[in-house]
Amino acid sequence: MPITRVLQNNKEWARKMISEKPDYFSNLSHQQAPEYLWIGCSDSRVPANQILGLAPGEVFVQRNIGNLATHKDLNCMTCLEYAVTVLKVKHVIVCGHYNCGAVRGALTMSGKTPGLTNLWISDIKETRNKHAEELGKLEGDAQMNRLTELNAVRQVFNVCSSPVVQSAWDQGQTLSVHGLAYAVGDGLLKELTQPITGYNSLAKAAEASDFPSDSEAVWEDRALQKNITDNFKANMFFEQREQAKVQTNGKH
Repeated sequence: MPITRVLQNNKEWARKMISEKPDYFSNLSHQQAPEYLWIGCSDSRVPANQILGLAPGEVFVQRNIGNLATHKDLNCMTCLEYAVTVLKVKHVIVCGHYNCGAVRGALTMSGKTPGLTNLWISDIKETRNKHAEELGKLEGDAQMNRLTELNAVRQVFNVCSSPVVQSAWDQGQTLSVHGLAYAVGDGLLKELTQPITGYNSLAKAAEASDFPSDSEAVWEDRALQKNITDNFKANMFFEQREQAKVQTNGKH
């Protein structure tokens, strides 16, 4: 479809919206007060507003390949910070979807495969490795679907262990985190975790999911800061060691 057709579609859509509700765009332009932040996959078949049955302005959206919410992803963490501290959303939804290409790649792509995609899905591969025994008993779609769920749950814990969310809870802000999975085949959402509204429900969710303890290690803010500091020191050590090797080799 050429871009001219897309622009024409836009004009027709805008004209239709105004005919149905003359003040639609003027009202929309003056406020943004969503109650939901959606962290989902970039897949074109997974549109947040339509799935949730919400209108524009009612859901703030962050999308990336594989619906990841790692602490190292400044894009996602910045979006989370803005949604929680400025927009004051009441719900954060982390939603995976079945038949996800990123999850399929984590199951089939060799670690030696070059390219950024392989690097990006390394977090999903870690989840795969930590649940290898369970996943090894499954095959085909069943295996991929289960990893889709496990990945979404892992990202839920990443969101819950982020300084932004923990600070909100410490300040008494009403904030629930939810893990969902979307089925492209029938359009329905599956609830993967009970609503997590604070540290107590976070502990219960972790126990119920039997998730690895690396997520648990960063629940407390001080522990999180120590974890980040230790990782930074470790990275600096390896970088300096590699630099020293390069310098030594250059002298020969």
